[in-house]
Amino acid sequence: MNAWLIDVTTQFDDFLYTYILVILLVFCAVYFTVRTRFVQIRYIKDMFTQLTEKRHVEGEKSISSFQAMMVSTASRVGTGNIAGIATAVATGGPGAIFWMWLMALLGAASAFVESTLAQIWKVRGKEGEFRGGPAYYIQQALGQRWLGIVFAVLLIICYAYGFNGLQAYNMASALEYYIPDYATNGTAVALGIVLMVMTAFVIFGGSKRISIISSILVPIMAVAYLALGIGITIANINLLPEAFGYIFQSAFDFQSIFGGFAGSVVVLGLKRGLFSNEAGMGSAPNAAATASVSHPCKQGLVQTLSVYLDTMLVCTCSAFIVLIFFVKQGGTFGDLNGMPLVQMAINSSVGELGIHVVTFAIFCFAFSSLIGNYFYAEGNIRFITKSKTVLTVFRFTCLAAIMVGCLNNFTLAWNFADITMAFMAMVNLVAIFLLGKWAFKALDDYTRQRKVGKNPVFVAENIPGLPATQCWHVGEDDLKHVGPEPVREYFEEAIDADAEDVGLK
Repeated sequence: MNAWLIDVTTQFDDFLYTYILVILLVFCAVYFTVRTRFVQIRYIKDMFTQLTEKRHVEGEKSISSFQAMMVSTASRVGTGNIAGIATAVATGGPGAIFWMWLMALLGAASAFVESTLAQIWKVRGKEGEFRGGPAYYIQQALGQRWLGIVFAVLLIICYAYGFNGLQAYNMASALEYYIPDYATNGTAVALGIVLMVMTAFVIFGGSKRISIISSILVPIMAVAYLALGIGITIANINLLPEAFGYIFQSAFDFQSIFGGFAGSVVVLGLKRGLFSNEAGMGSAPNAAATASVSHPCKQGLVQTLSVYLDTMLVCTCSAFIVLIFFVKQGGTFGDLNGMPLVQMAINSSVGELGIHVVTFAIFCFAFSSLIGNYFYAEGNIRFITKSKTVLTVFRFTCLAAIMVGCLNNFTLAWNFADITMAFMAMVNLVAIFLLGKWAFKALDDYTRQRKVGKNPVFVAENIPGLPATQCWHVGEDDLKHVGPEPVREYFEEAIDADAEDVGLK
């Protein structure tokens, strides 16, 4: 039964990515890059400056731009950045890294568009917190609540069960070096129980606790892992020319690519790149919408930066760790794959201590992803229903998925995550393609204000024809939430009506 299920999911996975998702991803990435005039390159400086922006809405549960990016990065930067990259290289070849880089560079424009849309159509909670994402802009901007619910269900399945099960599996597989029979001697079950307890502590604490933990854990673990990867790369710098040679030789081996495209280096690079940076997939907008900023494009740019940090830094670090090992082994990995491959690659460069470091890193990366993924799923549960009972039951099913993941099979775990990711991405890519023009208009508005030296502030009424939004309107209720003086000054200049009528003077 298990072998049959693995075979069926593998074939379906290959079909989705080869004939549907790759085409959609590339088309949207190129289209958004051209229409935004390479926003992912033009505004690199702004991506960093917007990180320090303070919250613009009162309320103890509203979070800053930086915290929102850390929540999305916590989900992006997971075991896919370590085990996923190793799997792509071992299965498809070193050239998968090149296609991953290209997808990140072009896909960053898709990330900007979807996160900007999420900000435009976010909604405000009773305590000042914000929620949003594809389900919300599909309902409000496209007027299709049923499709918003479909997306929400797909995201919940993908993140709460698919991705979180995979993260748990990768954490368990990292124990193989220490306990070869971990899967059968009860160790995996014990790990599952510990993870369930730790995750329960966070998810029952609410989004504020999630964002605080993410903003602390993510930077620390990312810096530690990057330091290890950079150290290994520098110590073996003489092997880099050969490593790059393998990358480009494999990336453009067209006979191999078109001989079996479904499992080729291109598809694997795009697949693992999408799993890692999530650009255009519809996940990061759920975090982007929670940020309290004065203009939607500010969070769009911050989320674009998150794609770069994920792929160009963390994934590249993992890539060079395994490629240096690949070169040392004479162009082969043997039977190694996934986490065991990463551990052996690090062991070959820095010894056994490196294995302990990367094992700790995989646990930190995976745990941050568990809570980041849950954060996305909860927002979509709240979109479907306001029932606290449903939310509580859902939380317990999320904990159960973690236990199942710890006991799962390698191929089945990856297939289930890939298939659910594909369906979710397809719905979102179609939605942001249809709504992209509003992100372009918001970007034009941001650009105009930047050119005259203003701190960009968004007012929905300034975009003719914009579908109804819950936020970004001028009135007593909105203005009482406006904090910094530059924002107030903008409202004074932007509103044609008498300033006294809206309570500014």
